[in-house]
Amino acid sequence: MGGKKYVAALAQVDRARAYGLEEAIELIKRIAFARFDETVELAIQLNVDPRKADQMVRGTVVLPHGLGKSKRVAVIASGEKMKEAEEAGADIVGGEDLVARIKDGWLEFDALIATPDMMRLVGPLGKILGPRGLMPNPKTGTVTFDVKTAVREVKAGRIEFRVDKTGVVHAPIGKLSFETPKLVENARALIEAVVGARPASAKGKYIKGITISSTMSPGVKLDVSGWP
Repeated sequence: MGGKKYVAALAQVDRARAYGLEEAIELIKRIAFARFDETVELAIQLNVDPRKADQMVRGTVVLPHGLGKSKRVAVIASGEKMKEAEEAGADIVGGEDLVARIKDGWLEFDALIATPDMMRLVGPLGKILGPRGLMPNPKTGTVTFDVKTAVREVKAGRIEFRVDKTGVVHAPIGKLSFETPKLVENARALIEAVVGARPASAKGKYIKGITISSTMSPGVKLDVSGWP
């Protein structure tokens, strides 16, 4: 991270200051130096202990303005549900054949949805799917008989979030080319979803800090005084 352009970008960030959300987004747009459309990300530091089962924070949120790219969605289902998935716009639909392809190492999709009756076949794929964050899970709406809603929400920009072992939620909120108000709305939707997923056992101030950055930029601290 020691390149001249990065150092120049860092020099424009007041490290001692907490910025308003809109101001922070304008700043990372201004200091951007990469030659591609960078992804904008939030890192939300929470006052939880993820090692305790009752303090695990996870969930999903549909970002109002999506992520700027349509996700390739695969669905493992049977019977009528396969047809439903195709009609909803799933990119790949299959049953045991698709399970076999994944077992053989085929992973050309961004999200995987499965119906509950197919989980006995999908379960053994955990070693392949788990580390890549692709394992279907009822808590994130990816194990469901409502295949139509699940496919449409993922396509519309539904993202999953979960706290890591250091107590931080990392999640994308769009592309740097998005207009500032759209990034502001996406960021608010994510923060509100994380606040909504607060465990009952979490004490004191829940959100300790939020940093916003683009793929190549330094992080910019946000003012979190308005959040619980």
